[in-house]
Amino acid sequence: MKPIFPTTYSTLCPDALASYLSSHYDHGMIKCRFIVRGVGDTYMAEAPDQKYILRIYRSTHRSLEQIQVETGLLTALHTANVSVSYPIADRNGNMIQEFDAAEGPRYGVLFSFAHGKSVLQFNDRQLQSLGREMAAFHNVSSVIRPDGQRWAFDLENTLFRPLEMTKDAFADNPDDYLWLQQAAKKVEQKLSDTDTSRFSSGYCQFDFLPKNFHFDENDQVTLFDFDFLGYGWLVNDMMTFWTHLTLDVFFNRLTQETADRYFQVFQEAYREVRAVSEEELEVIPYLSLGFWLFYMGFHTTHDQFYPVVFQPAQLKMRMNVIRQLMDKYWI
Repeated sequence: MKPIFPTTYSTLCPDALASYLSSHYDHGMIKCRFIVRGVGDTYMAEAPDQKYILRIYRSTHRSLEQIQVETGLLTALHTANVSVSYPIADRNGNMIQEFDAAEGPRYGVLFSFAHGKSVLQFNDRQLQSLGREMAAFHNVSSVIRPDGQRWAFDLENTLFRPLEMTKDAFADNPDDYLWLQQAAKKVEQKLSDTDTSRFSSGYCQFDFLPKNFHFDENDQVTLFDFDFLGYGWLVNDMMTFWTHLTLDVFFNRLTQETADRYFQVFQEAYREVRAVSEEELEVIPYLSLGFWLFYMGFHTTHDQFYPVVFQPAQLKMRMNVIRQLMDKYWI
């Protein structure tokens, strides 16, 4: 038998995955179809009476230990009645499956299906549901300490390390890179001038964009895609939703007045369940630079993102958005 040519990234066969799931889970015969390639690979798994989501992780993106932290936290959230997509154990009680792929071991997790759909124009009931559920998530994530390690959302990992990771991409665009360096220093100074000693910390999802939560027919939310779960100030999660709203204003999908009202309804509902200080809310616009830089840094590590994000024209357009947003919202 000829050896397999070295591979960096393979796509697991949906039919083979369907057979595997059918034999390892007590859900009857399961059909499986590939639906999206991103940070990992996502499949729809359909049993006779239920839908599930199968996530296949890339070994270059998540270690077994990091996946164990994610599944442990999501299980704790589900136990605490937080509305999340949670991992499903097989008939032997295992939540993480191992597959011998061409590039080596890959791990997979079967998740409950988040019923409903993503929305872009929110009503008040949806904003209130999102605010309360995020706060309920934070009530658990602020006290749980799962075994294993994830990264920290600190200044090193959200600003300065990503700046180093993206440096080569700015070889023909030194002005924007200089602006990012100066902006990162401004954020560092702003946070240094702020009393952050009482900021709440815990595990953050760090990607609360509409693509990562669904609303059902009763406007109740289910949270999912905790792939970037990490430890940091919990206000970072509120910041990611705020960043989405600022983008909607930038691209004229919302007026500033509507976006402000959306965030006000959302944060008032959050405060019904968990406190957040005015000082934490005040630094949200500054933390948002870390959102942009963190994901730009991550995109340098995965080949499928690089052509989309770092082509010179694409990078210039992205920097134009970032600079205008920071100029508008920084005081």
